Amino acid sequence: MARFRAQLDAILAQQHASRANWGVLITDRDTGEILYDLNSQRFFAPASTAKIFVTALSLGTLGPDYRFRTTLEAKNAIDSSGRLASDLILVGRGDPDLSNVKFPFAGRVERDGPSEKGLADLADAVVAKGLREVDGDIVADDSYFPYDPYPAKWTIGDLFFEYAGPINALTFNENVVTVVVEPGSRESDPARIESEPAAALESFSHDVLTVGSGGQPQFAVVRQPGLDFVLLRGTIPLGHAPARVNLAMTQPAETAGLALKQLLESRGVRVTGQVRVQHSPPPVTTASGDPVMVPNTPVLPLPNPAVLAERQSPRLIDDLRLTNKVSQNLHAEILLRTVGREKFGLGSTAAGLKVERDFLRAAGIADDEVILSDGSGLARDDLVTPRAVVALLRYAAQQPWGAQFLSTLPVSGTDGTLQDRMKNTPAAGLIQAKTGTIEHDYGLAGYATTAGGEYLAFAIYSGNNPQKPHDGDLAIDSIAEAMVQTLGPQRTARKKK
Repeated sequence: MARFRAQLDAILAQQHASRANWGVLITDRDTGEILYDLNSQRFFAPASTAKIFVTALSLGTLGPDYRFRTTLEAKNAIDSSGRLASDLILVGRGDPDLSNVKFPFAGRVERDGPSEKGLADLADAVVAKGLREVDGDIVADDSYFPYDPYPAKWTIGDLFFEYAGPINALTFNENVVTVVVEPGSRESDPARIESEPAAALESFSHDVLTVGSGGQPQFAVVRQPGLDFVLLRGTIPLGHAPARVNLAMTQPAETAGLALKQLLESRGVRVTGQVRVQHSPPPVTTASGDPVMVPNTPVLPLPNPAVLAERQSPRLIDDLRLTNKVSQNLHAEILLRTVGREKFGLGSTAAGLKVERDFLRAAGIADDEVILSDGSGLARDDLVTPRAVVALLRYAAQQPWGAQFLSTLPVSGTDGTLQDRMKNTPAAGLIQAKTGTIEHDYGLAGYATTAGGEYLAFAIYSGNNPQKPHDGDLAIDSIAEAMVQTLGPQRTARKKK
C-alpha cells in the first residue's frame, strides 16, 4: 500500500496532473475491501464511463438475448399481380444496428457491404414475396419512441458530429452520413459532393470550392437556421484525392424511408407515392418541466397490419460489446429509451432514467451519488462519485450476467478505446475498463487483475484538468499501471478469470 501511495503521489505532483481535481477508489472486487481511497465521495463528470450504468442496466433488465425488431408492414396483403394497394410502412423499434456492421464484434468495427445492407435485406424479403408495385407512400415510422431527438443537456456544438447523432426509433447507419468531397475540374469550381448512404445527400447543405493544387482540404461545419441545419463549408485543392467527413444524419427516419424507396425501385418495384414520416408526439411534461410517465403508443395508420418482412437485430450482448468497446453514444441512448419502453411503455429518456434509478437502488447505490440526464455521458450536467461507480461494478460482477458484462469492456493494450493505451506496459491485458473524456474531464473505471492475481474494481477520475486528452490519459494510465503492480495480496495460486 505504501509503495502504491508513493507512486500515486508522485504522479499527481507532476505538472500535467497537479492542477486537476482527482478521485480514486480501488477495492477488492469480491470482498469490497478498500485498498485505496482519494475523494471517492466527491462528484466528477463521468463522460463516457456513464455507459457502465446503462449497459449494466440493459443487461440486467432486458437480458443478453434481447433483440430489436424492424418490420415492413401494410394495411393490405400483396395481391396476385404483385400490387400492394396501400402504404408500405417501415416500422422501427429502436434497433441501433440497422447498418452494415459485422457481428459478433471482434475488437474493431468492420463493415459488410454498403451502408444500406439492413434495409436491403428487408427490400429483398418483400420482393421475394412477389411485390412489384406499391400503390401508396413509403412511410418511415419511428413512433415507437416519443419524438425527442436530443437530450436536453447536450450542447449545440456537438450536434453536427457523428458522436452526437439524433436519437430515434428508426436509426439508419448509426445516424451517420459520410460526405465524400472531390475537387472540381478547375480552380473556383464547386467541389463534387456525394454521400454514404446516398439517400442522405439532401439532408445537409454544402459550400465547398476547388482551390489551387497543393495543401490539404479545409472544412468547417456551420450552424444555419432551418430543418437542415448542417452546412459543410471549405476548400479542396485541385487534383486532390477524395476527402471524407463524417457528420450526424439530421433526419434519419426520412433518410431511411428514402433509401428504402430507392432500394425497392432498383429491384424493379414501382412506387406511386412519396416518402413521409410518422413521428410520435414529444414526451409530456408538467408546467415546471417535470416528465409525466404517460405510456406512448406507436401512431400507426392501421390497427392490424400485415407484416410483410421482418429483421431482427443481433443479440443485445453483441451490441453491448460494440457500445462499450468503441464508446458508441447513439447505442447507449437507445438502450436507455428501450428499457423505459419495456418497463413503462414509454420510450423516453426520462422513463429510462427512472428504471435506472430503481436498478441502482437495488444495487445499494443512493440517489444522491449519481446524477445522470442521458445514457452516453455526453450531457454536461452528468455527475457521479467514484464510490457509486465502484459499487455498481462490484454489483455487476456478482450477477449471473457478470462475466458477460465484463466481456463488453475495452482491454488495455488490446482493443476498443484502450487499444493504444498501456500497450507494452505491465498493465497490458490486465485492465478491463470503460474510458471517458469530455472537455476537461477524464475517467477510467472497471476491473483489474494485479500481478499477484488479485481481482480489483476501481474508478479513477480527473476533473477540471486543463491539459490535453493525451496528458489526462497518461496520468490515469500511470495510476492503473501502479495499481496492477503494487496493490493486492500476492495470491499467485489464484487463477485469472
